[in-house]
Order: sequence, then structure tokens, then C-alpha cells
Amino acid sequence: MGTQESYGQGRGAGRRAVLGAAVFGAGGAVLGLSGTARADARQAGGELKGLPVPTIVGHRGASGYRPEHTFGSYNLALDMGADIVEAGDLVPTKDGHLVCRHEPEIGGTTDVADHPEFADRKTTKVLDGVSTTGWFTEDFTLAELKTLRAIERIPATRPHNTLYNGRWEIPTFEEVLQWQDEQTRKRGKQVWIYPETKHPTYFRKLGLGLEERLAKILRRHNKDKKNSPVIIQSFEPSSIQRLNTLVGNPLVVLLSNAGSRPWDFVEAGDPRTVADLVTPAGLKEIASYAQGIGPTLDLVIPKDAKGNLTTPTSLVADAHAAGLILHPYTMRNENTFLPANFRKGTDPAAYGDAFGAFKAYFATGIDGVFTDNADTGLLAREDFLRR
Repeated sequence: MGTQESYGQGRGAGRRAVLGAAVFGAGGAVLGLSGTARADARQAGGELKGLPVPTIVGHRGASGYRPEHTFGSYNLALDMGADIVEAGDLVPTKDGHLVCRHEPEIGGTTDVADHPEFADRKTTKVLDGVSTTGWFTEDFTLAELKTLRAIERIPATRPHNTLYNGRWEIPTFEEVLQWQDEQTRKRGKQVWIYPETKHPTYFRKLGLGLEERLAKILRRHNKDKKNSPVIIQSFEPSSIQRLNTLVGNPLVVLLSNAGSRPWDFVEAGDPRTVADLVTPAGLKEIASYAQGIGPTLDLVIPKDAKGNLTTPTSLVADAHAAGLILHPYTMRNENTFLPANFRKGTDPAAYGDAFGAFKAYFATGIDGVFTDNADTGLLAREDFLRR
């Protein structure tokens, strides 16, 4: 199976018990329990027992309200009460530092276009098979990136976020770990983060492998253990397999739409698609080196041709049977991102019935969800557990 078999798979069981507490309590499977009883059972035991279920993950912080992957966004997610902050889509600089950006192309998330000194850095590259034009982190030193400031990525949908354009710089992952410690002390509660390795095969071919750099930083901060408050995710299974040999942290494989292929599969000539990975056999294999999956919400409840939610798939039950947790992505308040039957009015940027959509997804038994709007997610969880 190509690159997937080239890394060790012997360390999965111990860490699966860490995240498995979110799926199985002392009495076994808890699917079918209702309300608070289910939440209590699914967090019984294990190092994740302090995390409520369903877990609310602040997607790139509180990116519904602040430019994503900034300390302004991360802090607001904590202020709102997010259980975990996705602090770090990790991409490297030219001099090997890991920084937090949604993509290595930064024209849409920073003010780099306003810096004439970097005009000649604009270029076109093929990123995971897609021709992409812009400015790329790997062409900048960290010192150069620190002269830039973050801006809102989707200003047409979130014009209110543009108020904060230029306010925050690009964080490094080292700074995120320091921030995590500071916030844990300040708030008197352990802060959890959920970094992601972005385009790891692409960067490895450039001599900027992500996994070793990430593992080194985590070890330096003593956060590379199975009970460390750092969950690592990636869309490339081989990146998670590599990390399985380097760190003890809980690991999660991200899954895009059913017909897609992880880019490392494409590079390795592995013909499997995500549809193959979400079969019981595929999930069993993932469970040999990871503790969870992060599927797109459409893999949990598909939509029909009009964009309405249909009947849930068996993914939640199948993943739980394999001992995996599920943290699907991404819930957002705006109509443009909601299933058609939860939209209100015709303005795509207006808020729809996000609470109704959260309820539909929570009812499937998912263990948590990534959301740009942690406050909405937390209120929806209260409603769900109170029912």
C-alpha cells in the first residue's frame, strides 16, 4: 500500500486508549445513551476526561469573528469557551521555522501584496497538483514573514472581520506553545491545541519535512507524550504514520470528500480514495496508527442534489467500532456554509439556523466538531445535552 506501510504501526493501541475515552466508557460502547449520561460515559477515564463531549474545537481560533490563525482569533476562542483551539496549520519558512497559516500561499491571509519589497516573490507553483499563484511561506525567512500582518481570508462573507486587518502578525508554532502555557496558567485550566501538518509530501520534496520539525519542537516543550494536550492531524495518512514513530501524541487522519485521494496516495500511486478509507476495513487500518478521524461533515450526513441533509451514513458507528473518535469539520453560522434546509433568507453571508444544523450532526453521535463559531457550538451543545 505504498508509503502507508513504510512507517511503524506498533504504537497506536496505547494512545488509542487516550482518545478512546471519548468513545468508550468503562462499560463499553455508549452509542444510544442520551443527554448528559452519554457525555459523562464517553469521557470516563483516560487523559481526555476533562474534555466535554461533543468537544467544541475552535477552527483556526474564532475565525468567524477574527482573522484566522492569529492570537486575536485564538484568544477569542478561549474566551468563548472552546474546548480545544486549532492553533496551527503548520507550514515552513525558508529557514525551517514552522508558522501558522491556512496554506503556504499567503496572498489571501496577509498584507504581503502591499509590500513592494516582496513584489518579486510572487510566483506560480504546483501545489498538490493545482497551479497556484501567489506568495509562499517557503520563499520567506521568518524575519521577513514577521514584517507582514494577517488579514481576513473571506472578506466578502465576513466584512466585519476586516476591521482587524493588520492588527496581528503571523504566529510561529513555538510562540503558540508558549501561548498555550501562558493561557493555561492565566485561566487555571489546561488549554488544548490541535495543529495540522499542511501539504507534508509537497514540503518533504522541498527538503522541508514537517514531521521531524514538529516532533523536535514538541519534545523541546515536553509536549510529545500520549497525555500531552496536543492532538495532531493531517490529510495525508503517511504524515500521521510518520508522526506515529516520532511522538506519542494523539493522532487524527483528516478525510475530504469520498471521491478524493489523499495527495500522498497520488504521489505513491495508491489508487484508494477516501471512500475506501471509511469502510470498516479502511477504518481498522487507520486505527493501527491513529486514534481518530476528522471527516468532512458530508461523510457523516450526505446532502442531496439541492444541498439538503439526507440520512446519516454508518461512519460514526463504524469508526467507533474500530476504536476511533470523530471530530468532523467545519460548522459555520453563515448561510453559504450551511446545508440548504438550515439556511434563512437569500443573503449568503447572513446567519442561518446553525443551531438546527449542530443538533442534526450531534445526533449522529460524533465526538466533537470543528467550528468557526465556538460560542454557537457551545450553546448548541447545551441544548443538545439538555434534551
